[in-house]
Amino acid sequence: MKRVYNFSAGPSMLPEPVLRRAADEMLDYHGSGQSVMEMSHRSKIFGGIIGGAESLLREVMRIPENYKVLFLQGGASSQFAMVPLNLMNGSRKADFVLTGQWATKAYKEAARYGEAHVVASSKDKTFTYIPKLDPSTFSKDADYFYICMNNTIYGTVYHELPRTGSVPLVADISSCALSRPIDVSRFGLLFAGAQKNMGPAGLTVVVVREDLVGHARELTPTMFNYQTHADHGSMFNTPPCYAVYICGLVLDWLKNTVGGLENMEKINKKKAGLLYDFLDGSRLFHGTVVKEDRSLMNIPFVTGSPDMDAKFVAAAAEQGLVNLKGHRTVGGMRASLYNAMPVEGVEKLVDFMEKFEKANA
Repeated sequence: MKRVYNFSAGPSMLPEPVLRRAADEMLDYHGSGQSVMEMSHRSKIFGGIIGGAESLLREVMRIPENYKVLFLQGGASSQFAMVPLNLMNGSRKADFVLTGQWATKAYKEAARYGEAHVVASSKDKTFTYIPKLDPSTFSKDADYFYICMNNTIYGTVYHELPRTGSVPLVADISSCALSRPIDVSRFGLLFAGAQKNMGPAGLTVVVVREDLVGHARELTPTMFNYQTHADHGSMFNTPPCYAVYICGLVLDWLKNTVGGLENMEKINKKKAGLLYDFLDGSRLFHGTVVKEDRSLMNIPFVTGSPDMDAKFVAAAAEQGLVNLKGHRTVGGMRASLYNAMPVEGVEKLVDFMEKFEKANA
């Protein structure tokens, strides 16, 4: 069996121990004589699976008791509408910081339901930095303040959170969830598509403070109301059962193999450091993000020549280093170093980049 090193921005690599455990349990989950993929979501067995996944997530992320954990479908993009439908119901205003494509899409969607105010944007430099914020420009009566915490396409991350006072901070953490410890109590709501660090595509996790649930506007579709899912333990309808199961295995791996998010952060810093150190000294390759805003998860880089970029991506794929092509809106290359990417994968990438540079610089 040959496994490649998959640098995709998502769906991404899953930890090999998780895949092996899932394979072992594929036909017979814990003596039930059935796969999780085919069992009833109303069964006692699956109730234990989804309950266990929630308990592990609460433990690993240190989620306070006054927050609801919801396992949903529709991708993180559905949250662009769910958030304003559920939260934008006081002043019907919300503040946004535009740091890339996903924050911009969330802003445009929210503008359909109320007054969406752009506090700051880094579009002027192709989203290569996190803009400095002036609290005097914030809407004091906003229903929420929105950020995309880690920008998958552009490779930036918030190292310091906005100080929003009594205005709930809402964050899309799809590409940095579980990569390091975060203080959940700083947020009113967090959400993440699972397909980067939490599990396979098809699952979206929402962590929302209890006082923000139950205020959806009357026209909100039943399935877009957080109250619906909070009241039914994420099982108002059939949940993405197998994705929830894999998420639980990933959380178990994080807790018992990695040793928690503090250790995960150390490993992620080591991986990113290997690649950034090489890029900073390279004659052929260079990163595109200002140093103080660099992401640990997504690292875009270029050679300066589209033809050379394409040559590198093709040559890397031949070496088992796949999905290094940059996003279509940016070009160049992008290495996504999510939790499941082993240190050895980054070492092999850097080694290949060194050889490619010697042959082509």
